Amino acid sequence: MSAIAMSTAGVTVNYAVEATAGTRPTTGYIKIPSIKSVPEMNPSPETLETTDLSQTEFKTYVEGLKDLGGALAFLANFTTELEEAWATLVEAYKTAKEADKAVWFEIKHPGLEKSVFFTGQPSAMGLPAMAVNSVLETNLYITPTNAPTWQTKTA
Repeated sequence: MSAIAMSTAGVTVNYAVEATAGTRPTTGYIKIPSIKSVPEMNPSPETLETTDLSQTEFKTYVEGLKDLGGALAFLANFTTELEEAWATLVEAYKTAKEADKAVWFEIKHPGLEKSVFFTGQPSAMGLPAMAVNSVLETNLYITPTNAPTWQTKTA
């Protein structure tokens, strides 16, 4: 049996605020509109050299930590709906943080049984770049506060 390539059509980026601190919500996720691309979250691990004096030809290594590189940029069409939805998300994050709760993000592909989940801090939206005869786009930044994991997706 050969593998079937998948399209990215129908992928959504969603968020939900914890009802109970420290517990990922399983329902109530809200779609962030107008997302055009999701950043890669598959960084290579650092390699830590472990070579000792007994080695005569090659160095040896062990796997180190992975680095997502800080804030992740999600490209989106800039619309009034997006601006309002993002402002609501940023306020929800601030309210959750005051209650020692986190905001969870879900990257959901319609063809997969699992989604990627992580907690994160959304940054307030600034003014995007603009050019003649172009679609108005913006980067939405989320700084992960835990490692992304594959888990059963939400309904």
